[in-house]
Amino acid sequence: MSDFPTKARVVIIGGGVVGCSALYHLAKKGWADCVLLEKNELTAGSTWHAAGNVPTFSTSWAIMNMQRYSTELYAGLGEEVDYPMNYHQSGSIRLAHTKERMQEFERACSMGRYQGIEMEMWTPDQAKEHYPFLETHDLEGVLYDPTDGDIDPAQVTQALAKGARDMGARIIRFCPATGVTQKEDKTWIVHTDKGDIECDYVVNAAGYYAQRVGEWFKDYGGRTVPMMVMSHQYLLTEQIPEIEAWSKEHGKKLPLIRDVDVSYYLRQEKNGYNLGPYEPNCRGHWMTEDDQMPDDFSFQLWSDDLDRIEDIVTDAMDRVPLMATSGVSSVINGPIPYAPDGLPLIGPMPGVDNAFEACVFTFGIAQGGGAGKVLAEWIVDGQTEWDMWAVDPRRYTDYTDQDYCDQKGMEVYGNEYAMHFPHHEWPAARDKKVSQVHTKIKELGGVMGAYNGWERANWFAKPGDDTSEEATHTWGRSGPWQQRIKEECEAVRDGVGVLDLPGFSRFNLSGAGAAEFLRGLVTGGLPKVGRMNLVYFSDDRGRILTEMSCMRHGEDHFTMITAGSAQWHDFEILKKALPAGLSLTDHTTEFATMIVTGPQSRELLADISDADLSLGWLTHQEATVAGKPAFLARVSYAGELGWEVHCANAHQTDIYAALIEGGAKPFGMYALNSLRIEKGYRTWKGDLSTDYSLLEGGLERFVKLDKPQDFPGKAAIQSEKQQGVKKSFVTLIVEAGDADAPYMSCIWKDGEIVGETTSGDWGYRVNASIALGMVRRDVAVPGTELEVEIYGEKYRAVVQEDKPLWDPDNDRLRA
Repeated sequence: MSDFPTKARVVIIGGGVVGCSALYHLAKKGWADCVLLEKNELTAGSTWHAAGNVPTFSTSWAIMNMQRYSTELYAGLGEEVDYPMNYHQSGSIRLAHTKERMQEFERACSMGRYQGIEMEMWTPDQAKEHYPFLETHDLEGVLYDPTDGDIDPAQVTQALAKGARDMGARIIRFCPATGVTQKEDKTWIVHTDKGDIECDYVVNAAGYYAQRVGEWFKDYGGRTVPMMVMSHQYLLTEQIPEIEAWSKEHGKKLPLIRDVDVSYYLRQEKNGYNLGPYEPNCRGHWMTEDDQMPDDFSFQLWSDDLDRIEDIVTDAMDRVPLMATSGVSSVINGPIPYAPDGLPLIGPMPGVDNAFEACVFTFGIAQGGGAGKVLAEWIVDGQTEWDMWAVDPRRYTDYTDQDYCDQKGMEVYGNEYAMHFPHHEWPAARDKKVSQVHTKIKELGGVMGAYNGWERANWFAKPGDDTSEEATHTWGRSGPWQQRIKEECEAVRDGVGVLDLPGFSRFNLSGAGAAEFLRGLVTGGLPKVGRMNLVYFSDDRGRILTEMSCMRHGEDHFTMITAGSAQWHDFEILKKALPAGLSLTDHTTEFATMIVTGPQSRELLADISDADLSLGWLTHQEATVAGKPAFLARVSYAGELGWEVHCANAHQTDIYAALIEGGAKPFGMYALNSLRIEKGYRTWKGDLSTDYSLLEGGLERFVKLDKPQDFPGKAAIQSEKQQGVKKSFVTLIVEAGDADAPYMSCIWKDGEIVGETTSGDWGYRVNASIALGMVRRDVAVPGTELEVEIYGEKYRAVVQEDKPLWDPDNDRLRA
């Protein structure tokens, strides 16, 4: 091919809706010298058999942003690129059978309202008015989304492709990529049967083939892409005269129905129905030795398996009896990729320079428009408009073996519309990573949760407590855990508690110039030798990238400790900037961490260790604890006198036994969250995210604009400081009802939304419901009365002074 491109800025592997959207958005940002490779025809994978639903509904802020953007893009795309498209924004009605489902709908409705989506809560009678064929006798209510609808998947993909081509981008069809080679300068050669293409960046947008493509990157630091493939069926009915008559009379399609408690959608397809179930007795494919993924499954389907969905089809016919008047005209049964949490992988490829992922989309049509926008921002700008941690591939680390991916994918599919209650833990694929004292924790009553694959106790049950999964199906704070959390908090307040905290991310940084390297990377100052402090990392806009604890052992020797879930994300921040000659190593899995905290913690440690317990707050030292070498850091996320005890895994069992024998009460993550929120301590990717600047986040004391180093975001922070911040971080006392404020609850003032919560919980030491949040600057004044919307109800809230609610002067912490 004489016109085959041998150079490009970006090569995208995969020609589905997501790959084409990425190409289109790169071109929109001025990067037209990009190439998309598709081994068959565009849309040959999951895109071609997709149903094409385009909802905005989500209880994830990032996903809702992405899906909202897709609806806005698709509404004008056909006209923009001069390509005809069938896009029907028919609206949708989601059916609620229970009070708990109504609460979920109210929450999503509130989030949508904040993003400009005019969702509404309807009574069953209102739903019947808009959908006369619907049986509503057993419903609690309905959520109506006017922006929901459906689009032809092939048309939207071709429209995006045409738009990209018109701006100068290249699409090479029937040209499978066969491998990649990374050059010394970290640029790439993408190999194809038609020739090689040199490029700066590669994108894996290979859909359900993403794992195979991902294997090419293992020689360059990559890992196996965490995913599996599910069989999803939907059926189309024959034409129904009543639907045709209704559409003619009203000049539009019927609203789409989602019966989420039964687990299906039902929408008008021409003048018949399209029914798409997500059945609990689901089936994965290409998971066993005798069911291997073929080299090419383009434009292919599996045989139908209607027995699997018979119960749901029957229920749908009872819900809309009109459906039962028509026969089935066809059944579509095709592959859909699933990540372990059901959300796609969009962003930097973990461990690999200049490579990105935009793959494993379960709802690719709905999310494709937003995904292309986000990916183009990541590649061109190095950062995204919205915080996209929910889909960042680095959210998964080394625990996602294929067994984990298969189990979780099946679990997510079978619970596609399930509610994600705050105290509920999904049971599949557990115990992938456990601490040395895991068995002991369980013996003591530990009710476990998974954190970046690590098992940690959420709370400790006593004999007779209900620890069933069913007990957690509530949005409220009350449950069998409530009294136990209170007791655990009181033990930390009055005595001493111990929390086993496996999976704390820890990195060792050393070498001549390490201190100067850090000064040029963090916004503030470094601790003196023998001390520790918090350091913050900003992006180029002055927004909060991450927070780490920095321990200084020598002039150029540091331990950086960060959140368990941030392991790969934060290691990459340091590694990407690391100059030659410095050593950076990850020791997360080699050490155990225990938080020992409470007014009696010094007394307990004095009995079992030789540590100098008179050293002040934010110091650290080597010591012997229970006869074993350990490392003590005088700091406590619980806000009481306390130490973090770090030790080699082999020594944890003896140390933990000595702590329990010495009177420490085990406490869990739920108690820790209550304790930290009373101190106003932030959580990563909740209170601390790239949606907010450091100044908005109230972190100015961690910023040194007068230091000579030009750290990332310094100019942006200086500019923001001069112009004045528009939002401020606040602590609120909320006169809440049965539930505390979840993440991204709307904050109101005089009938207007003025901000959002970033986290909320009950404080057992101050005996109040607390919310942390971000509000408009003018209402961030102590004493100001606001309202926090919690699952559809508004509750009075009062802005507090800018200091901790518990122990405001830190006297107990420094004791």
